[in-house]
Amino acid sequence: MNSIYRTLALVGVCAALVSCGGKKAQESAPVAQEEDRTILVSTATAVVEEVPQTEVYSSTVEAYAINNIAPQTPGRIQTIRVDVGSFVSKGQILATMDAAQLDQTRLKLVNDSTELSRLRSLYEEGGVSKSDYDAVEMAYKISRRSYNNLAENTYLRSPLSGVITARNYDKGDLYAGQPIFVVQQITPVKLKVGVSESDYTKVKIGNQVEITVDALPGQTFTGKINKIYPTIDPMTHTFVTEILVQNSDRVLRPGMFARVKIEFGVNKSVVVPEESVVKMQGTGQRCVYVLQPDNTVESSIVKLGRHVGNSYEILEGISEGDVVTVKGSTSLKDGAKVEVSNK
Repeated sequence: MNSIYRTLALVGVCAALVSCGGKKAQESAPVAQEEDRTILVSTATAVVEEVPQTEVYSSTVEAYAINNIAPQTPGRIQTIRVDVGSFVSKGQILATMDAAQLDQTRLKLVNDSTELSRLRSLYEEGGVSKSDYDAVEMAYKISRRSYNNLAENTYLRSPLSGVITARNYDKGDLYAGQPIFVVQQITPVKLKVGVSESDYTKVKIGNQVEITVDALPGQTFTGKINKIYPTIDPMTHTFVTEILVQNSDRVLRPGMFARVKIEFGVNKSVVVPEESVVKMQGTGQRCVYVLQPDNTVESSIVKLGRHVGNSYEILEGISEGDVVTVKGSTSLKDGAKVEVSNK
């Protein structure tokens, strides 16, 4: 009876050992399969193409010039001749102030002019000394200057052609600080964009740019670079470029959101499909996987240039003729075995 129990126990131990050995074999099998796994990828050859060096910047349409219309001193507003939205011409009278002081100055100017004419005749005949004549002439010049100044501040004219964008008073109000009108010149308009310092030598005054605005879909406007600011912002590493748009039809208005496309020429650069560029985890770097002769892949860190269509310009990292993976790139690692299928 004891021998039967011993036999059964030995059988049980053997079964357990066989079972454990089977489990270990099953556990080790996936590891071996993982190491030998071949990843299916598609590839493309890095080629050299002409890549337009184009950048698009956001900006806001601005008036070319803005003027505040107001007299030098407080006074009663006699007439208001224009309103918000009125287009005005350079030199056009926009408002008149009380003219009482101007009338007094005009009378003095007339008297001083008459006196100067009388003394000029006497001086030419030797009847008046030069010092007396000079004193009267000086008084006339002062009166004329005072009159011209008061006339400018009584008849308020626009110093430019533009549109009235603000009116702060009505007829009969007492001017007391705020401008009576604000005039903005909108033919032309200007836009300012911050361009990367790496493009500083590529921007030239007179270069044409393309402009679109959200408020006018489907329309494209042409502008020219008018001014390049001479300093670079140390925080953003950009410099300001001013662009002029003639805007002869006045459709562009200050405050409109715009996009400015600037061409910096054309580079001959290595180009790869955008799908081949992989973001490296934990860093801001990008890489591509280059196919090796033994059908493995090795990563190469690249410096990206422009994004054109479905391709990336590669400035550094790979060369023309390198074969890079496209589909399947995101699941690769260095040394991985691949099978190429470009179907």
